[in-house]
Amino acid sequence: MGLLMCCVVEQHEGGTNPTESMTRALINEDSIARQSGPVQLGFPEKHYDPEEYYPCFVAGVILRERIPAFERMLWRACRGNVFLRQAEIETPLEDPSTGDQVYKSVFIIFFQGDQLKTRVKKICEGFRATLYPCPEAPTDRREMAMGVMTRIEDLNTVLGQTQDHRHRVLVAAAKNIKNWFVKVRKIKAIYHTLNLFNLDVTQKCLIAECWVPVLDLENIQLALRRGTERSGSSVPPILNRMDTPEDPPTYNHTNKFTSAFQVLYDSYGIASYREMNPTPYTIITFPFLFAIMFGDLGHGSLMTIFAAWMVLKEKPLAAKKSDNEIWNIFFGGRYIILLMGLFSMYTGLIYNDVFGKSLNVFGTSWAVNLNKSFVENLKEPYMLDPAKSDYIGYPYPFGMDPVWQLAKNKIIFHNSFKMKISIILGVTHMLFGVAISLFNNLYFKNKLGIICEFIPQVIFLVFLFFYMVILMFIKWIKYYANFDDKTRGSSCAPSVLITFINMVLSKDTPYVKECETPNMYAGQDAIQKFLLMCAFICIPWILLAKPIMIMRSRKAANQYSVTHNQLNSATENGDAEQPMHNNTSQPPPAAHGGGHDEEPMSEIFIHQAHSQLSEVLWSMVLNKGLTVDGWSGVLMEGLSAFLHTLRLHWVEFCTKFYSGNGYAFQPFSFELILDSASQSKEE
Repeated sequence: MGLLMCCVVEQHEGGTNPTESMTRALINEDSIARQSGPVQLGFPEKHYDPEEYYPCFVAGVILRERIPAFERMLWRACRGNVFLRQAEIETPLEDPSTGDQVYKSVFIIFFQGDQLKTRVKKICEGFRATLYPCPEAPTDRREMAMGVMTRIEDLNTVLGQTQDHRHRVLVAAAKNIKNWFVKVRKIKAIYHTLNLFNLDVTQKCLIAECWVPVLDLENIQLALRRGTERSGSSVPPILNRMDTPEDPPTYNHTNKFTSAFQVLYDSYGIASYREMNPTPYTIITFPFLFAIMFGDLGHGSLMTIFAAWMVLKEKPLAAKKSDNEIWNIFFGGRYIILLMGLFSMYTGLIYNDVFGKSLNVFGTSWAVNLNKSFVENLKEPYMLDPAKSDYIGYPYPFGMDPVWQLAKNKIIFHNSFKMKISIILGVTHMLFGVAISLFNNLYFKNKLGIICEFIPQVIFLVFLFFYMVILMFIKWIKYYANFDDKTRGSSCAPSVLITFINMVLSKDTPYVKECETPNMYAGQDAIQKFLLMCAFICIPWILLAKPIMIMRSRKAANQYSVTHNQLNSATENGDAEQPMHNNTSQPPPAAHGGGHDEEPMSEIFIHQAHSQLSEVLWSMVLNKGLTVDGWSGVLMEGLSAFLHTLRLHWVEFCTKFYSGNGYAFQPFSFELILDSASQSKEE
């Protein structure tokens, strides 16, 4: 049947074949010969091999997209003397080399002769088709199919059992995988640390040089003894303190409450070793200055509730390990937010501000005693006079009188009050920072810092800005609400801001002719001129004195180095007649520059201008916060009070004493190692 099909294809595709009748005759002859042996058919008897005329076939599978090209190649290479049948395999198969899902087709090719057989197999090999043996006899094919099905069932059974076993093993391992990871990381950290040790000359013990906190020396000795006992070692460990010229790392002991405040300064730079740490003072000053700007009882209450919830739910929230960066920032600063909320509630009570409204708890101290006809005939706003009967006579017990909500000059009064409070607290804050610099300079024995920085800064701040604060208190004490008094009435009270501006510009302060004088006290003009002159002298003192002293010190040191080398060279050549005196063998005393020996002079001048902290604040916080798009930018804009408070601490406070040139102490801690590993895994 296969030969007949092949002949039909040849006739259809290749046209009329002249050997068709001969082929059929051979088939009939062969069938007769198979039945009764050689028979005389009217032509001479000939001997032939019947297998030469029976068709051969190959079967296999090939990629589905290669079928058209495969069929054309067979047709052209075999000149149409093959018959191809193919069927698509619906189920995708997995490529064992790549693991991808591919679609294939099964094919069978009929041909005749060994020459075509070789050619067909080469074409199949070229198209990377997979050939499978297929017996000719139907019984053999059925047996092979049954064998294949049996093998498939056996393989499915093995695969199922293997998958079940693998699942059981993985489930059992999953219970311990976290502990295994922890143990492996701990072991790797221990071996990594041991690789940093040095061998002594005897090659029998390890020597390690490391930094440890002095307060923890006893705990470290106890830990070493405990480790010796548990390991069964007979050699006790030895712990000795060493002297080194290197700068030690900075270690600030913190807890979950103080760590967030410490990060505020570590984000700019680690404090130098033994430099005074501003974090303890910031725990109070930061939330308080924030509250001065944010003060609102309603918003402060919401902030306090949110922070209190994070503090009370601290352990379960910390165990969740959220990937949300905004949430992690809020949760890490939960104690800062809590204090900012509490302080904002306090200042909100002082301002009597609750969501922009006021609370009338104690009753107003103002009473309007105006008749109806007087009010109806008013053509302009009428201002109540506190010196007259409209004022009851006692101030509001706590905070501002709620009647200010109805006043036309409410905003002017509130802004003036808040501005004066901010100036007083800001100047006090800066003076406190300058006072801290004195303690740093005394500890490091930095005379140059005291003479060239502390003294002129104190003079400049006190003679200008603190003097303005004194004027505020003088105005509050000397003047009162009485429009008729021409010396101490409110109409003659000079503006502190205008007075200060005219003082700097050396101009006379204008005043009303009815008032006797624009001054708040006798001799004010002369004192202000003296203070202004001293303040102007301090400007070049602050900017130039220290760099000039450092330049002179370096020049003297270089001259000594050249002279010392020349004397040594002359002594070696025998030219020196007398040895050097003892007083010339020592270098000249260098000025205490606070670690500026290798720093370029340009950097020293920039440090004297105090621009580094301002640049870091802009690049790290303000610039990023103001340029972020989307809801993150809205969030940063809502935190403007926080950013301004951070600026006050970084620029106005820290520049007076904080250098931030140190590096952090990194102890060997399994907790830190595991936290860093988990964070890197999440990233």
